[in-house]
Amino acid sequence: MKTVEIMPRNKSAIYSGLVKKEAAIRKNGRGTFVRKGPMRGGAATWTHKKFKGSVNLKHEAAELVRAKIRSGSAEDELGLLRSFLGFVDRYFNDQVATITIHYD
Repeated sequence: MKTVEIMPRNKSAIYSGLVKKEAAIRKNGRGTFVRKGPMRGGAATWTHKKFKGSVNLKHEAAELVRAKIRSGSAEDELGLLRSFLGFVDRYFNDQVATITIHYD
């Protein structure tokens, strides 16, 4: 399992932006991430169309976003990590101050 912490620049609302962007992309019939499970305030679970596993997003204090990336195989976990970081960089690179990866 890997934990990714995203600290926004100027207290940007990155969590809500991530959720809205994924929904907009999915609505247009594109994208590789799919939201799974019930709609909860401040938390979401995404799966990937190609890689097995999940990305569990959580909205923390001070607009910090914590994403736990889990998969049964190391290759799928690495693919999920790369895909998630690419998604964040592609759409929110100007709003991110730091990204920290914890290897658990």
